Amino acid sequence: MDPIRPSPSPVELVSSALADFAPGAAPGAAEEPADELAEEPADGPAEESAEEPRPEGGQAASRPGTSGQEQILGAVTLDRDLRIVDCSLPAVPFEGLRAEPGTPFTGLLPPQDVPTVTQRLRHVAETREAHVARVQRLRREDGSDLLVSLSILPAPGPGGGLTVSLIAMAKRLHLYASATAIGTSLDIGETAKSLARSLLSWGDVAAVDLDYAVWTGEAVAEQAHERIRLRRAALVPDRAWPQDFLTPGDNLPPQACRLLAGAVERNDTPEPVVLPDRDAIEHVLGDPRLIRALVPGDGPLSVACIPLVVEGPDGPDDPIVLGLTEVWRRPDRPWHDSELLDLQELVEKTAHHVDLARQHQREHAQVLALQRRLLPRPDSETIEVASVYQPTTPDSAGVGGDWAHTFPLPAGRTALVVGDVVGHGLGAAATMGQLSTEARALLSAGLGPAEALACLDQTVALLDDTDAGLAAGYSALGSTCCVVVYDPVGHDLVMSSAGHLPPVLVRPDGTARILTGPPHPGLGTQFALREPFDVHRAAAPPGSVLALYTDGLVEDPATSIDEGIERLTDMVRGIHPWDDLRQAARRIVTALAPRDPRRDDVTLMLARVSGRRERDTATWHLPPTPRSPARARALASTQLRRWHIGTRARDDMLLVVSELVTNAVRFGAGPVALRLVRAGRRLLCEVTDSGNGRPRLHRGDVLDDTGRGLLVVHKLTTGWGVRWTATGKTVWAELDR
Repeated sequence: MDPIRPSPSPVELVSSALADFAPGAAPGAAEEPADELAEEPADGPAEESAEEPRPEGGQAASRPGTSGQEQILGAVTLDRDLRIVDCSLPAVPFEGLRAEPGTPFTGLLPPQDVPTVTQRLRHVAETREAHVARVQRLRREDGSDLLVSLSILPAPGPGGGLTVSLIAMAKRLHLYASATAIGTSLDIGETAKSLARSLLSWGDVAAVDLDYAVWTGEAVAEQAHERIRLRRAALVPDRAWPQDFLTPGDNLPPQACRLLAGAVERNDTPEPVVLPDRDAIEHVLGDPRLIRALVPGDGPLSVACIPLVVEGPDGPDDPIVLGLTEVWRRPDRPWHDSELLDLQELVEKTAHHVDLARQHQREHAQVLALQRRLLPRPDSETIEVASVYQPTTPDSAGVGGDWAHTFPLPAGRTALVVGDVVGHGLGAAATMGQLSTEARALLSAGLGPAEALACLDQTVALLDDTDAGLAAGYSALGSTCCVVVYDPVGHDLVMSSAGHLPPVLVRPDGTARILTGPPHPGLGTQFALREPFDVHRAAAPPGSVLALYTDGLVEDPATSIDEGIERLTDMVRGIHPWDDLRQAARRIVTALAPRDPRRDDVTLMLARVSGRRERDTATWHLPPTPRSPARARALASTQLRRWHIGTRARDDMLLVVSELVTNAVRFGAGPVALRLVRAGRRLLCEVTDSGNGRPRLHRGDVLDDTGRGLLVVHKLTTGWGVRWTATGKTVWAELDR
């Protein structure tokens, strides 16, 4: 009779299964780059030994439990509910993993990896097809990470369970995987945090301190130690630290900056520095305040400082230090040259990612400064404006092509402009700034919204010619824009749109109107459809709220854009007259903005109009006869006295009224409308007629009897100009009272 054989252990089951699913690979061998990664012990220095023979395929053989080998194989058996049934995890290097029977396997995973790994586990359970050799992080009880090669295999037998193999990865393979993963983000903080997490495999605490210029995006140049400034960028693990200890976002004291910078730059060459015990650390730091700020704890420890170095403008012989990395651990684990070389190699491989993040931060700062310049200015006495801008993913420099701008126009009106420029980054930002500046200039010069959009349309077409646009790899064709002009005296809005989503207007009585019109293509596409820009007018009584936005706010893959606009309308309708408009805007964006990280930029601008009080305005209609200037002076004089305007200001305004009405009668056409407005310390006069001729200022000859009217207006007022209307023109003038 054959002797009774014990049941195979989980390790033996995994080894045989791996042999079936990955033929040609030695049991327990982890995936690693051929001829690049060397084996080292997990908990100590590498010992001199003969090189292990390599099987075919260039992978190093690794036998579980063999001394001198760090790639140790462990196994965890799961049931159909993905709960741990049995496990075999050697104490080294799986120490700290809490894998108890009956607990879910997902408890070993970082929270952000749970959905993905759970999906893979269920897929293998349903299809019985193995998922072999994937690099995965596991979470120890102390919050630190362990890097493993994870394989998911269907367990033998009818139970339908799973066997998960875990191969603890060698330091060199960890180094390779970390260097590959760190450059996945262009955010400085995330890059520094990824580096610190990787460094934690060599110690108990890891910190990354970066030069202040890295945070601001400035060029990092070689500078004297007394002028260097460092800021803590990352610190792991995440735990409660003493009050005086520096955490991410804190600036290092100047003395610490000089000390650390001088320590790692010996003989003008950045080199690693090791302080083997607490006595050496306290001797170097000296000041108790520095010790409390830089040393993580009161117990015995050692530290290795590795500089972050990139190549300078003159090549490798001119290195530039971007910052420092610090790895702290217990002094009973002395630092060895092989570990320091690995640390230095990891930091060297990732330093250029930090520099890329610095360059990205510089672009982000430039574009964001432009974006902020386009945000609404402080509120005026006739309109209150609030806006919210949320950029898209950080990989686009944190700012996209959305922009919202509001600015005062002559004669007390206000312009509100929102647009969406195609693309992201500096190309879109440059176009965004140019269009915004040109829109303000055109509207301030008296053009209406439709005429301003026609000029912007030509500008985008010119920007996209062969030399200026397409050859540079950026095209703004199809950018959208919506222009709204608010008149506080007439309490109305004039709007034109170039392919933009329609504004939403909610009146004080709760009625809502979506200011839609015939569809129109975006800017620069008039060659496809040569149609004039439509003009829409809407009454906006005091207390009305206008919402202008970009498509990122209302677009959602799960619903139609019309439903998104309806949801926005309902939320704008819910804004009460006493609500803070800025808080209301943030509340709407929080409720409506898609949660998809790949979403577009989100921009919302809310405007609550109040208008001018009726007692502060007066309007008269006069026939185009020679007696109208005198009649206008008499009417204006009575109104100015009613407003208690001083004698000098009243006389100046009467002279301005006389000259403007005279010009309208002599050179204009049709009836003449005169309007006076009292706006705080200013007086405004507007004269409208049906003529299309533009008044021009000229000095005239000494003997001329006429032609000096506009010169008189120019001298008496603080500003004057012409605004074109649908039926003619309006000449306006302002003066202080």
